[in-house]
Amino acid sequence: MERFFDWIAHAREVLGYSKSLIIWNLFLAYIPLVLSVWLFRIVGRRSLLWWGVFAVFIAFLPNAPYILTDIIHLIELIRQGYSVWTITLVLIPQYLIFILAGMEAYVISLINLGYYCYKLGWGKYIPWIELITHALCSLGIYLGRFQRFNSWDIVTKPDNLMDSIVDNLTGKWSVLMMSVTFLILVILYWFMKEITLGLIFRFRDRKKY
Repeated sequence: MERFFDWIAHAREVLGYSKSLIIWNLFLAYIPLVLSVWLFRIVGRRSLLWWGVFAVFIAFLPNAPYILTDIIHLIELIRQGYSVWTITLVLIPQYLIFILAGMEAYVISLINLGYYCYKLGWGKYIPWIELITHALCSLGIYLGRFQRFNSWDIVTKPDNLMDSIVDNLTGKWSVLMMSVTFLILVILYWFMKEITLGLIFRFRDRKKY
């Protein structure tokens, strides 16, 4: 029993080690989700405020799928020599929930965008809009993970950001990494979108009856 309580104390220590990083990254990931609820709820005349918020939405959207790259922190923690029980029951579930939460924020944000486009009569363009968004987010993820740029650097460091974008779009390794990221986003988004929409429609059908 004493060993069990020692393990519980150790598990709490491990959870606390990455808690601040997870909370901060989830906060950034859910900014575009919250904005999408306001942006895409009404079809009407788009004001300057609307376009300003939309720009913020696009700038912060890569933060949601960016959470996929935080798997490197899980690998780093595993290499620190924690016990099999700690890795299996604490670290892996923690990061699995973390990654799924970030991707779900991305999925719902794009579902909201797609529904808005559908209400505008742009239904046939939704797949292309999704692919363009995946491509932009792949670029954003690369700039964030490897070049250490943040969403707000669009305003605070626009020259450095543009120079980095030009350099990386002409580099073979960077283009390869962005292409792999794009492919992963396309697959995960399609899979999670189908599940999310299925759950939404099932919930609506239950409410009817």
